Amino acid sequence: MKTMNQSGLEQAPDDVKLAVDLIYLLENNNVTPETVLKALEIVKADFENKVQRQEN
Repeated sequence: MKTMNQSGLEQAPDDVKLAVDLIYLLENNNVTPETVLKALEIVKADFENKVQRQEN
């Protein structure tokens, strides 16, 4: 039987699902919050560059 949270997540937008998966992965691997934030800055910059290249 599915819980309400699982059912709600199934209905969530893809970006929310990805965020939940990433949080789960990072927390289960005991990555420090400081490391996560630094890594996310790098990831964000990389993907912003990819979006810019696609727009040009």
